Amino acid sequence: MSYWIVLLVSLLACSVGFHMYIWFFSVGYGLSIAVIGAALAIGFHSVMALPEWIACILLFVYGLRLGGYLLLREIKSAAYRKVLSPEMERSKKMPIAAKLALWATCGLLYTLMTIPLFFRLKNGAEPDAMLWSGLAVMACGVVLEAVADLQKTAAKRKNSRRFVDSGLYRFVRCPNYLGELLLWLGMLLTGTTALRGPWQWLFAMLGFILITWVMFSGARRLELRQDKNYGADPEYQRYVKSVPIIIPFVPLYSVKKYKFLVA
Repeated sequence: MSYWIVLLVSLLACSVGFHMYIWFFSVGYGLSIAVIGAALAIGFHSVMALPEWIACILLFVYGLRLGGYLLLREIKSAAYRKVLSPEMERSKKMPIAAKLALWATCGLLYTLMTIPLFFRLKNGAEPDAMLWSGLAVMACGVVLEAVADLQKTAAKRKNSRRFVDSGLYRFVRCPNYLGELLLWLGMLLTGTTALRGPWQWLFAMLGFILITWVMFSGARRLELRQDKNYGADPEYQRYVKSVPIIIPFVPLYSVKKYKFLVA
């Protein structure tokens, strides 16, 4: 199976972003990861062992759940539709050339993020302890993000005007982003003993570095939006000064001052 096929299916899945450009990063992101997981399973099914099947299934389940969750949130949540309204107007005015650039960039990014598993399968590496370790970290990330999304939905249903500080949000302000980072760290680990040569290492590391930047960039946007919505609330001020933004137990409480995270 060729890398170009993986890129093609990623581009096809995230093409939903042409409906609204924000979907390149949301619904299209989830769909792309799901179809990449399916494509790898189909393309390498004859050489895959149990742990590689598990990795592909994790990608498929993760992507399908995330894409479905984001789509349903957009359909059902009036508050979220209000947040997206300016983006919808911006999408209508965005030149097609800009959308094409976003489409190509996202399609390439999603393939780079999954490339450690692709190289493991392509290189015919035998399952080892590092592969199983990576799968464990991936599974933790998938579960953590799913639970965080459920807890946020439940909290917002109870009080849509209050910030969320219950459940996992007591320990870190963006537990869903932490789940994402664990998923892709696990993906990187699955390939570390199978990567061959500097180019494979470069592509694998590039994918992880870029998604890490994307997650911190997303945390910055969320922080600015929450400051605008809840900044006058003393409880919110205490919360943001005592709970780390993404990484638990690491005293990083704010990223809004870091301009290099602007996307």
